[in-house]
Amino acid sequence: MVDELVLLLHALLMRHRALSIENSQLMEQLRLLVCERASLLRQVRPPSCPVPFPETFNGESSRLPEFIVQTASYMLVNENRFCNDAMKVAFLISLLTGEAEEWVVPYIEMDSPILGDYRAFLDEMKQCFGWDDDEDDDDDDEEDDY
Repeated sequence: MVDELVLLLHALLMRHRALSIENSQLMEQLRLLVCERASLLRQVRPPSCPVPFPETFNGESSRLPEFIVQTASYMLVNENRFCNDAMKVAFLISLLTGEAEEWVVPYIEMDSPILGDYRAFLDEMKQCFGWDDDEDDDDDDEEDDY
């Protein structure tokens, strides 16, 4: 009986190890697919939009306000495409490169709730990449919708 339990436990441990390896491989594939999707989305340019497609953001603090204004403006004129917070956050993520892209990967890997909360995602970006709160207070009313 004890030998059978030892064998069963050994088999379970081996299965656990195999599943852990498979899970790690799947997470890496997911990360690669998310990066590929972001790359493809950057290439999509809708026709005749009055607001230019936003530039990418690489984590440079001085460009963060410009990036937020560009993306908010673009989403405002294309509101039918950005009908919820998850779509807005996904759009922002698709425009991240370099350090900013590396910053967001852990949120994606752990399927963070912040990915479905546009305001919280912006707040995290501001905190990570630098944002003067005094300037932010003046702009809060303009950003509430987008």
